[in-house]
Amino acid sequence: MGKQVWRAVVAGGAAAVFTAVAAVPAGAAEGDVAFTRVQVNGGKPIVIGVSKEVAVPASFRMATTRAWAYPAVYLYRSGGDELWHAIETSDCIKVSSGVCDFDETMYFDPSVWDMRNSEAGAWKVAARVHFKGDGGDTDDEGLTVHVKRNSRLTVNASPEPVAKDKTVTVTGKVTRADWETRRYASYGGRLVSLQFKPSGAASYTTVKKVYANGSGELRTTVKASTTGTWRWVYYGNTTTGPSTSSGDNVVVK
Repeated sequence: MGKQVWRAVVAGGAAAVFTAVAAVPAGAAEGDVAFTRVQVNGGKPIVIGVSKEVAVPASFRMATTRAWAYPAVYLYRSGGDELWHAIETSDCIKVSSGVCDFDETMYFDPSVWDMRNSEAGAWKVAARVHFKGDGGDTDDEGLTVHVKRNSRLTVNASPEPVAKDKTVTVTGKVTRADWETRRYASYGGRLVSLQFKPSGAASYTTVKKVYANGSGELRTTVKASTTGTWRWVYYGNTTTGPSTSSGDNVVVK
């Protein structure tokens, strides 16, 4: 089971309440509560590395006549598995009687939470509220968010400088965040684009695509026709975020 910590800000934002939760989202609204206008990270994937906290914005509208406490949206998978993180929810931004808008931030910190590599991939979105006194409501919101392991790329182009029409060798390496070891590990077999930007140009152009070997290493050769900058670009997949290396400038003489 995933673990989750809720951090709900009370009036004035001066205090916070932490409590463990583990409920399975219901299929339809219960308890006279309706959640609408739910957004998580603007619909973009959540990409997490190995050490830095990632703050993810979310928002939603809640309508209810019940007295409530600690509303929030969160991520879950079938069987009630929830992604372990902290959630900070704003006070009610009143829309009308019994209707509030909320701004929320989800905090994912791989240096604190025991994240598993298997947690990368698709997650569903649900909304939950506790009622004052007893009970609550939990509803599936019909949204999907991808949580991804961050990737990194290095680059080196040589020789520098190089004679015109001679060969330039471009190397690099693809690595990916391992949430369990909290380090970046080789990510072999990836298809990566080699791009070039001539000196004075505004944008890069893809020259060729190269597969990394089993150790994540990249290597290819190109003809040196003009001075410019070389870089690698990996576009990611359903469990891994995209990455772009720094640029390596090669002067052609």
